[in-house]
Amino acid sequence: MQNKILINLQTVSQLQKGELKGAVSVKISENLTEFPVELFELEDTLEYLDLSSNKLSNLPDDFYRFKSLRIFFASDNLFTTYPEVLGRCDALDIVGFKSNNIKVIPTSGLHPNLRWLILTGNKIEALPPSIGNCKRMQKLMLAGNQLTSLPETLANCSNLSLLRIAANRITELPEWLLGMPNLAWLAFSGNHFKQDFTFADAQELNFEQFNLKELLGEGASGTIYKAERSNGDAITNVAVKIFKGNVTSDGYPDDEMNAYIAAGSHPALVGLVGKVNFSKEKKRGIVMNLITEDFFNLGAPPSLESCTRDIFNNGIGLSKLQVLKVASSMASVAQQLHARGIIHGDLYAHNILINENGETLFGDFGAASFYDKNNAVVSFYLEKIEVKAYGYLLDDLLSICLEKESPSLVELAKLRDLCLSSQHAERPGFDEIVENLAALSD
Repeated sequence: MQNKILINLQTVSQLQKGELKGAVSVKISENLTEFPVELFELEDTLEYLDLSSNKLSNLPDDFYRFKSLRIFFASDNLFTTYPEVLGRCDALDIVGFKSNNIKVIPTSGLHPNLRWLILTGNKIEALPPSIGNCKRMQKLMLAGNQLTSLPETLANCSNLSLLRIAANRITELPEWLLGMPNLAWLAFSGNHFKQDFTFADAQELNFEQFNLKELLGEGASGTIYKAERSNGDAITNVAVKIFKGNVTSDGYPDDEMNAYIAAGSHPALVGLVGKVNFSKEKKRGIVMNLITEDFFNLGAPPSLESCTRDIFNNGIGLSKLQVLKVASSMASVAQQLHARGIIHGDLYAHNILINENGETLFGDFGAASFYDKNNAVVSFYLEKIEVKAYGYLLDDLLSICLEKESPSLVELAKLRDLCLSSQHAERPGFDEIVENLAALSD
């Protein structure tokens, strides 16, 4: 399906002229204030519709006529109520209303078929209990709203794997949520939990020391540049991440920065040099060691089809040694984070860089959250949730391993299966995982 999605924008004029007849996917951004009814000419063929970045506030009552529509995006519009008619669109699989002004979600608006729902950056105060009917739901994005609690019926969504509830007004994580069998990626920073964390702050650096060069990458929370740092007569190359300053799909940039600082030093973490305040632009950033060019991304973020699972280039393949090194490095990082009361929340191959020797660098703390290590119940579940994510990483590593038969890989597969158990008590903790990996040998 996703290969059919057109990248280029289309226009209402093209619709009116019949140039889009039979189209499977349409993307229109023209400051529309009214739904273009000409789209109904495509009611039998349209599978993907993106009307983001317009000025829409409602959908027609007969929107359900799009019988084949699987994916609908309407982010950056002016909706104040989630359209109830979407509950009558039987084929809908993915819906996105990021950055609107939605306050209300009608009980009948959430179709049970939904697998991926994006409501980041709205004004939602409560989810309807009917969300528990969405048994297929795997990915639920709710960061940046005004939620004070979650409906207990959400526990019925047993396939839920990724949940973003950061930057809300929730006061505690309910045990039924922590015990959900398939939850693997959870972000909850920036809520109203009673927490008091102290950690050594990072060095504050003078922004005048830095000369930003080429763009290295951009994520939900910020933009990363290569930069020259002048320190006396010495000039060194570093990487500078400038935060965008707004709530992201994962949470607040301040929480990301604090988690990165609190994570401390580790051979597999991208080294943190300090933080910097770009006063003129009224933006803040962090300064990191520049990663050498021999490192490359292990995976790519999930696609619309894979939903919660990373995707990998057809040409990638790792040796057994590389697989074992990555597995050991990532277990060691996770062990250190949880010893400090931090859940990373985004333990994925696409956040991992490796080189030909299997050396590993891990980063991106955008979804990281602090938790109270003195709360035994919360600590137990949050670690086992991250262990589930680690199990998926092991599954990915084994799937791209060029060698298929060896005693160590057999043991790694057994470890993967334990990590992916639906029973939290059957999953090992990271201390045990690190110990088991150290004992692996052929």
